[in-house]
Amino acid sequence: MSQLSDETRQKLMRVSVATLTTALFKRGLRNIFIQDAQRLSSGENMVGPAYTLRYIPAREDLDGLESFADRDNPQRKGVEEFPAGAVFVIDSRQDASAASAGSILAKRLEVRGCRGIITDGGFRDSPEIAEMDMPAYHTRPSAPTNLTKHHAVAVNDPIACGGVSVFPGDVMVGDNEGVVCIPAHLADDVADEAVEMTIFEDFVMDMVKAGASTYGLYPPTDPETSDRFAQWRKETGR
Repeated sequence: MSQLSDETRQKLMRVSVATLTTALFKRGLRNIFIQDAQRLSSGENMVGPAYTLRYIPAREDLDGLESFADRDNPQRKGVEEFPAGAVFVIDSRQDASAASAGSILAKRLEVRGCRGIITDGGFRDSPEIAEMDMPAYHTRPSAPTNLTKHHAVAVNDPIACGGVSVFPGDVMVGDNEGVVCIPAHLADDVADEAVEMTIFEDFVMDMVKAGASTYGLYPPTDPETSDRFAQWRKETGR
């Protein structure tokens, strides 16, 4: 599990996923937005290193209710060994026909210090999960137990989630629009750039609200834009 500094975490708490995807695009990374992951309830950003769970298709001779009694069951083991401050990311093969997890396991993760939970499948007990303080993302509600379709095989291995490769320790950032996966080694630099991009975007929004054209302003191809931006920063203390 990679270490995410408090400074970088706080920066990522203040920027949008849209801005982060642009910062990563500049670095040649295009497939980093978790597809179809919808937030259950709005709130502040979710930020934390990825701790992963991988499912494969269930098999009837292995996936009965008695399998939950096995303390080595990767789903249960992952929840009980979860490191505080991380984000739980579940590879459900983009299959929401059975639940990836429910409210009891989600609450256990929240109590253990989970910063958020993401699946490319669905959650059961989704109304209860939506009421938790912990951010949660899924594709749609799904009441059937995970054993119907999912067999847990690995914890903290590389996975696919929403069509994105997620490695343990990658930094997951979610806002009310969706979730982006930032490769761990880029997190500090991307956070720094995203903060600066956000300041500039706020300046652009102020100019547009005042009637300015976007030509030469966004992107800032007009040489006068940099002077106007510097003056705006001085006036606003940004």
